[in-house]
Amino acid sequence: MKKIGIMGGTFDPIHIGHLLLGQMAYESFHLDEVWFLPNGNPPHKDAVITEEALEHRVNMVELATENVPYFRMVLYEAKIGTHSYTYETMGKFNKLYPGTQFYFILGADSLFAMEEWAHFREIFPTCIILAAMRDDKDQEDMKEQIAYLHRKYGANIELLRAPLLEISSTTIRRRAFRKQSVSYMVPDAVANYIVQNNLYTEASESI
Repeated sequence: MKKIGIMGGTFDPIHIGHLLLGQMAYESFHLDEVWFLPNGNPPHKDAVITEEALEHRVNMVELATENVPYFRMVLYEAKIGTHSYTYETMGKFNKLYPGTQFYFILGADSLFAMEEWAHFREIFPTCIILAAMRDDKDQEDMKEQIAYLHRKYGANIELLRAPLLEISSTTIRRRAFRKQSVSYMVPDAVANYIVQNNLYTEASESI
């Protein structure tokens, strides 16, 4: 059975933290591939959703993943043109790729917010959830939440140990707006792309 990790997000821009999380999932759970899904129209974020902005985000994900043979960019959510919901995406993938075990990768904050997601119960039968734990102090709380979701909804959730990196897309956008370097926060190709395309140089509510 093929084992595929799923990393969704706006990736505005994709950064080292995203890539390290994908790498840790790949190694820890012996995955065959990790798919990065740029979200075209996320229902939960005030992302810039113009076609040009989406094209830039997609281009940066491609640059960040193109040299890693087991990383793959998948444009399913970017192309559907409407709000993307995890339950719909994972349900569709299970129909398109029978015989594949999917591992949906998320952060600790998302683990505790899952009951607020649209039709969240429909997610659990479609995948094993990998919840990133960034430091030991969160371990007990996360274990309690995992046990709760398993007991109440039958969710299959595993802890994913990940490095603690205080990097966010918001910080990167702010630095780019201030003409500060974003090197070491994003791959070199992405840093060059941001400069060459003059991205994040205009103030916006998303910064």
